[in-house]
Amino acid sequence: MLNPRLLTQLSREPARAFQFGSGGCRRGLKVAVVGAGGGIGQPLSLLLKQNPHISTLTLHDLKNTAGVAADLSHINTRATVCAFEGKDNLRKAMDKADIVVVPAGMPRKPGMKREDLVGVNASVACSVAYAASDACPGALMAFITNPINVIVPIVATILKAKGTYDPNRLFGVTSLDVVRAKAFVGDILNVDPQTVNIPVIGGHTGRTILPILSQCDPPYKGTDEEREALIHRIQEAGTEVVNAKGGLGSATLSMAYAAANFVNSLLRGIKGSDDECIVECAYVESDVTDAKFFATPLILGPQGIKDNIGLPELDDMEKQALDCMLPILKASIDKGIKLGEEMVDNC
Repeated sequence: MLNPRLLTQLSREPARAFQFGSGGCRRGLKVAVVGAGGGIGQPLSLLLKQNPHISTLTLHDLKNTAGVAADLSHINTRATVCAFEGKDNLRKAMDKADIVVVPAGMPRKPGMKREDLVGVNASVACSVAYAASDACPGALMAFITNPINVIVPIVATILKAKGTYDPNRLFGVTSLDVVRAKAFVGDILNVDPQTVNIPVIGGHTGRTILPILSQCDPPYKGTDEEREALIHRIQEAGTEVVNAKGGLGSATLSMAYAAANFVNSLLRGIKGSDDECIVECAYVESDVTDAKFFATPLILGPQGIKDNIGLPELDDMEKQALDCMLPILKASIDKGIKLGEEMVDNC
């Protein structure tokens, strides 16, 4: 029988080694979640609490953050959880953060399009952009707030006006489109969705979401009708969830999962590894098309975007879909830039 004193010592050792690190490990990182009390923010914070690279996890929302932080703080993982509430504490929550992830804003309801959220959610993006310029100008910023096609250009415009814009550090999180595409294709092919690889390019609403089925691995061999139905389902998957919840919410759990995976990739990129190529699709400033912002596969590194892989090879149907989508996406971008300029002038 083990000596009780020895058993107690052994039970403490892993926690002590995990908290302080060993073998010259670099410092843990600080991640701020803005909108942590909401339907996406809470499960996202739970998932991030489990990441061993995070030493400090700060949660911000207008109210009710203290309870979420207290709940998460009882989980025996490395990250220390800190709560901040109210507009006046936004900068404190983001102070010296390595990554700021933003699920804050109004979610969609039945009958609403993502574009309908611009009026409310643009002010959220503006507040975060101004706070980041002061509190953490070198942070990687990942926006979930919809409509991403408009919100990211707003933020970029404000950061430019503040002199803190780095196109390699600003991301619109479109990874949910990739997660959905993998899940749906996995179901159709009867394979593990984790083994499916498929790029999803463009934007993050309706027809601007373009899954490149021709580059799917394992190959997808559906008929033209089946392919169109699958693309439409991926493009309208958010509406599918909104309708299924009957007005009680939007895609929160799947979005939290996809966003946590994306943030985890950003963390791995910051940590750096010569043996690992970290690739994620995201909506960023881009010159791969004539749209100023565009989602493509990216290689991530310590400074954010290490390389933009660019457009995957497209078949004729995908080229046509891209041509049809670009005017819609460019209109959203122009709207975002105009709103951003108006916000700068008003402030």
